[in-house]
Amino acid sequence: MSDKKKINVRHLVEEITKITKKRMLDGQVVSLSEYKKIKQKLKTPSHILLIDDDDSFRKALTRFLKSEGFAVTSSLDGTQLSEVLGDDHIDLILLDVGLPWINGFELAEILNESKDLCDIPVIFISGKADDLDIMRGKKLGAVDFLKKPFELNDLRKKLEQFL
Repeated sequence: MSDKKKINVRHLVEEITKITKKRMLDGQVVSLSEYKKIKQKLKTPSHILLIDDDDSFRKALTRFLKSEGFAVTSSLDGTQLSEVLGDDHIDLILLDVGLPWINGFELAEILNESKDLCDIPVIFISGKADDLDIMRGKKLGAVDFLKKPFELNDLRKKLEQFL
């Protein structure tokens, strides 16, 4: 004979349901438009194109962005762009300035000339970010400029702002 007590599962479920309902009622109610935005984000994550020639930086930033729930496509430089750009919609571009062959500023000019890519927000990232570089980036239509190394929280805030 076992001394184990039989668990009243029905009572347990009722208690959990009661607590859950109370927490739901106490929680903030969101508007229908906010709900639709949240649902859309859950359905299709924002897609970021990361272009940076530093392999370890690109891989680390890709891991971070994916952990934040973004879809990420990355490219070593502008010459790989045609290979990584498929039918996927791009929501934002993180673009290194110091790329080989064609620098980030030149690549931004080309992106601006493309009717399919010209409206995508661009954030320049660079280890060299003096006032002239920042002004040049803004003139090319960049929404912001991050100097490497940067805090991930700063990037997170910018992504929230522009996506």
